[in-house]
Amino acid sequence: MYAIIEASGRQYRVEEGMTLFTERQNGKESGDEIVFDRVILVHNGEEATVGKPYVNGAKVVGKVVSHGRDKKVLVVKFGPRKNFDRVNGHRQWFTEVSIEKIETGVK
Repeated sequence: MYAIIEASGRQYRVEEGMTLFTERQNGKESGDEIVFDRVILVHNGEEATVGKPYVNGAKVVGKVVSHGRDKKVLVVKFGPRKNFDRVNGHRQWFTEVSIEKIETGVK
């Protein structure tokens, strides 16, 4: 069984037991439960339920493992023939979430 969820403006394909790296979820600490209720699709192996835009009653439950920062990405800007160049670094914050349960909402 898998689901496609929307979190922080991005879509993720999740399965039970997997680890997901999302944008930083503020207000959540390590060990807290997090619920993703914006479920776009649920597939149970035989049939898929597609929402319009979200599946009613479906949710994905996970547990926050940790927060951290990703590897540094270099951002380079330059202007041709202007003797201008600039190099900046950026490290994106993330939240590591362990997916525990997918509830379909269909009974």
